[in-house]
Amino acid sequence: MFESFRFWVGSSLNHMTGIHQYLHGGVSMKLITSLAFSASLLLAGTAHANTVYWTDWTSNTANTAIGVINSDVGLIDVTTSHTSNYNFVQTSGGTNYWSPATPYISADISNAPGTSDIIALSSGGTETIVFSSAVVDPLIALVSWNGNKLEFGVPIEIVSVGGGYWGNGSAVLNGAGTGLTGSGELHGVVRLKGTYTTISFTHTSENWHGYTVGITTAVPEPENFALLLAGLPLLMAARRRNK
Repeated sequence: MFESFRFWVGSSLNHMTGIHQYLHGGVSMKLITSLAFSASLLLAGTAHANTVYWTDWTSNTANTAIGVINSDVGLIDVTTSHTSNYNFVQTSGGTNYWSPATPYISADISNAPGTSDIIALSSGGTETIVFSSAVVDPLIALVSWNGNKLEFGVPIEIVSVGGGYWGNGSAVLNGAGTGLTGSGELHGVVRLKGTYTTISFTHTSENWHGYTVGITTAVPEPENFALLLAGLPLLMAARRRNK
């Protein structure tokens, strides 16, 4: 899909250059060059890792937690609830189980959770996460999901896995692509594909295993850039009429 967009941009720019030549200099080549430069920035940006805005957990009860994501589009409130009590929740200080950051950084993600905030589950059950506004492709960072079966009921992607605070582990996606089984000391990141205001997952019991949730920064959609390119011929024609 991305390659098709790249080809489309290249073809469109060539077409615009041809129009410029046809209009005998009615529009400065500076405009075409500027557009080409903008396109190159957009295309280059898609190859860079995304910044993740991780939840700042601020308070909790025995089986609920409240936090906020300070994203580039504003504040998003996050609330959680579980069918049984949490093992613990860290909202300020404590051990930083997100160190080392290696399991949480990849070609897609540039930063691990930046504080020690974490929700630790123990007894198996269902965890529900509610966002105050819709989020796209939310991320779940995992600590020590040893032999645990995790099921979201929606398509997921294992973004990264690596050696973390408690050691190394691995993850196997289930046949439906909606959950995974952890082996060893699984540390990593899972992405839920789609747009959500609420997500939930089930998990199995063990001593404890932790998580937090985040979202990536907004990225300009190819459709928006397409609108810019589509309007350029009108701009050029208007410039020509004014000469």
